Amino acid sequence: MVADAAQQGPRGHRRRGGGAATRVRPRAWCCSFGGAPDSPDLRPLPSSAASPAAAGPGRKLPPKSPSSAAASFYGSPTSSRLAGLGGLIDPRRILSPGRVSPIDPDAGAVPPPPLPVPLPPPPPPASSVEVSAAVGPAEQPAAVLLASALPSATVAAAPPPVLAVREEADAGGVLDLRLFLRGRDGRCVLMEVDSTVLCGCSDFFAAMAPREDAAGAGAGGKRIEVDGVENLDAFRAAVELMYDPYPLRCLAAAGVSRAIDVLEVCSSIMFSKGIKSCLTYIEAVPWNENDEEKLKNLFARFTFDEAIFQDILARLRPHNWKNSDDLTVQLIQSVTSSTSTVARKDMQSLVNGLLSKSSVYQKDSSGLNKESLYQICYLCLESLVDLFEEASEPTDYTGQAVAVRGSKSLIERVSRQAENLNWLLEILVNNDIAEEFVELWAKQDRLIRMHKQASAMVRYELSRISAGVFISLGKGKVQCRGDVRSLLFHGWFSTMLLDFGWLQRCPKGLDLRSLEENLGRGLLTLPLRQQQCLFEEWFQFYATKGAECPNLIRAFQVWWRRSFIRSLVEPQS
Repeated sequence: MVADAAQQGPRGHRRRGGGAATRVRPRAWCCSFGGAPDSPDLRPLPSSAASPAAAGPGRKLPPKSPSSAAASFYGSPTSSRLAGLGGLIDPRRILSPGRVSPIDPDAGAVPPPPLPVPLPPPPPPASSVEVSAAVGPAEQPAAVLLASALPSATVAAAPPPVLAVREEADAGGVLDLRLFLRGRDGRCVLMEVDSTVLCGCSDFFAAMAPREDAAGAGAGGKRIEVDGVENLDAFRAAVELMYDPYPLRCLAAAGVSRAIDVLEVCSSIMFSKGIKSCLTYIEAVPWNENDEEKLKNLFARFTFDEAIFQDILARLRPHNWKNSDDLTVQLIQSVTSSTSTVARKDMQSLVNGLLSKSSVYQKDSSGLNKESLYQICYLCLESLVDLFEEASEPTDYTGQAVAVRGSKSLIERVSRQAENLNWLLEILVNNDIAEEFVELWAKQDRLIRMHKQASAMVRYELSRISAGVFISLGKGKVQCRGDVRSLLFHGWFSTMLLDFGWLQRCPKGLDLRSLEENLGRGLLTLPLRQQQCLFEEWFQFYATKGAECPNLIRAFQVWWRRSFIRSLVEPQS
């Protein structure tokens, strides 16, 4: 059987004598215990390579080429699993099941580029050393001293982080003083500086510097220690500023917030040149709100004699202080006189934000100037009356008031004044001073008379103002006397019934559901006899107009129950 199997061809045929061939059933290797068939991707090792001992002393294994190994590793899609196969896989082949590459493995191949070698991880920072660059006088890098180079007296058993900096001395100078700064957070800075420059710039260090006869021999004999430093980085920056020939450039690189901290340190150590440099830089650059608050706190604790300090105060505290409420009234007047619709919307949003109770801007507890606001209301009402008188004049157009003055139509000008009055009413309601406006609107007899004569395209703007008043009354935001409420409903309730259909077609942001609900609530605040008259008028109008009339059914039911079913006040017999 072994011999017969050896004589089988690749297709499972066995040759017999006479050239006759008999078909033999092929053998499936996947179900047998034999080895896998040969594959060009997985070539068997030679016997000499498989057994080094059997190779004999006279034959040596060929050395593995590192380039071929790297190429095989690069070309294999399963390089992590087949990395140990070395150069057995051709770099141009792709391992995929059921497919064999026709490329000749013996042909020369251009090796792919080697894989990038990963960089080693950076060494962990020392627990007791903090290294930072220092600025020299001529923009030279400062020499940084490690903690291991410090004297044994400066390194304790468990020292805090120490930053040692050597300031480059000027020509002829010598680094003869060690300045040791210890912050409240435990960090420390050791600086080697020129004592002449340090003491000449700061009266604070001049008083602390040891005498010449008390200094030890050699460099670094003098020593100054400053404990309990609040802002160690700012203190170090202030000392470096003494040796910097371009202090403004150094402050500009640090920023406004750091410059304010350095200014505070310079004031503490009496560094006059640093104070002037910091003030000059701070005055010339814009601030944010945090910088502004820091400056206010700093100026509340320190006073400076520099002339530029007054320029900074002028940006914080204007000399001619004007009440913000008076300025707000001027802004409101500018908004009401604006002719641009887009600009007026933007300015209204701005003023509403300034006057909002949740605004971040502080407002005077006394509130806005009531007389000035109502003066603007009077002006808007007078303009509205003039426009309706113009609308009542005969025109060339039948049934429409479309007279044009300049480039703005009459309808547009009436709409603008109505919008101004609604906005003013909103401001008055938010400031709890709208009672006079309700009375003022209830007494507009001329407008009520002209309402019946004007076109529906114009008159419904008056009902838009009445809607704002009715909503404020129904929500309880305005508390008026009973006679004022009666006068208001007597004059403007009928006009509201007429114009409600137009308000539905052109709401312009008006909440009609809120109008219906609060109109009924406000009506229920009147005496029952007056309520009956108004509800009868509404009932007849609702029966004919239907959806174009406000829905007051719920308020009507309340009035009916109070009047006829649950009457609590009975006449005494």
